[in-house]
Amino acid sequence: MFHAALFVAIVLSAVGMGLSLAHALELPGKRRLGRDAYFAVQSIYYPGFTIGGAFGEPLAMAATLLTLLFTTPGSPLFWLVLSGLVCLLFEHALYWLITHPVNKVWLRDHNLGGGGATFFASGGPAPAWPSRPTLRDRWAYSHVARSVFAALAFIFLVIAALPRA
Repeated sequence: MFHAALFVAIVLSAVGMGLSLAHALELPGKRRLGRDAYFAVQSIYYPGFTIGGAFGEPLAMAATLLTLLFTTPGSPLFWLVLSGLVCLLFEHALYWLITHPVNKVWLRDHNLGGGGATFFASGGPAPAWPSRPTLRDRWAYSHVARSVFAALAFIFLVIAALPRA
């Protein structure tokens, strides 16, 4: 059961890493966009990135927690898996504390239905922000930070899967 849970945790953590890394790598190019082009580009992420993040990240945390339950407390393997879980928790917390409020601003003029409307309604109304560059930077740098934690989680979990000498 341990190996199956670890495999699932690695695959799902890769989803979160891929999504946040894609956003982080866009940063230099998107900084060159004017206001209208930037807002047009921002709207293309829904629903694909939302679906990937909504399922991938929580399920990665659950699979990593399940993996942790099958490890010997205090063992080197335990600390690797726990470190991966902590990184996944930080990655996810950054989304809700920094990225999600900005996403709500980007999507406030879009007519979302069903699950998207419910998802983006969470956390209260869209905040008012002083400027597009402030929003852009907050959104972009939150993804840079998220990609760092996602990559660290992935690395910890892959190291945990390596055979022991």
